[in-house]
Amino acid sequence: MKNGTIQPEILALIPARGGSMGIPYKNLIQLAGRPCIAYSIEHAQRADHITRVIVSTDDEKIASVAQQHGAEIPFMRPAEFAQNSSPDIDVFRHAISWLQENEGYCPELVVHLRPTGPVRRIQLIEKAIRRMLQNPEADSLRSVSWPIQTPYKMWRIGENGYLDPLLRVERLPDAHSMPRQILPEVFWQNGYVDIIRPRAILQQNSMCGSKVLPFVVQDPIYELDYPESIPEVERALKRLARREPLADMSHLSLLRHPV
Repeated sequence: MKNGTIQPEILALIPARGGSMGIPYKNLIQLAGRPCIAYSIEHAQRADHITRVIVSTDDEKIASVAQQHGAEIPFMRPAEFAQNSSPDIDVFRHAISWLQENEGYCPELVVHLRPTGPVRRIQLIEKAIRRMLQNPEADSLRSVSWPIQTPYKMWRIGENGYLDPLLRVERLPDAHSMPRQILPEVFWQNGYVDIIRPRAILQQNSMCGSKVLPFVVQDPIYELDYPESIPEVERALKRLARREPLADMSHLSLLRHPV
């Protein structure tokens, strides 16, 4: 129950391991005066549909900071699921299985909020959740954006040393040399917000399942991967706090698909 009404159980799961290749302890780095992870926790807390907020971490320091900002830490993530090469499916399967086995708890939806993407609008998280609730046949929802470059103009270097098109279009054999306007529209998964039904993870062994809803985000995407990205992320957070508009990315699209 939230805000006095009975709601479906919707879990926000924030994965935050201790190791980091680009920025040491980037989940705890200070951004505009707050730890990076605090923003994703706040987003989950402020989203009306989300009923529970859990951080999955292998690190005691991250666990302590997450708890200070209101997230639950019902378990510590095993080290084997917190490596540089650990896939999301292992992290989410562990969390969902642990909650089922130890608490008898299984949410209807799991909202994946990456702590390294702290610039989000709560309205978009809520809109994404509503779309999933309205489409019970969907296994998941993925937020996507229009890419700056189309993959139809990308190449690989083959074993013979010659260029080979990354993608081929049967009706357009020379797609790589065609105007962008006539090429198939493509999208990039941006990590802004993803939503998964537990059945996709537990029964299909997949982070998206076979039926994936698109959620097109026109906001720019800010990802904290390298030290040089910190100033830009901080500027975006300050604009968001002042309710100033973020840059519109819709000019990248040939077809308009508003969220």
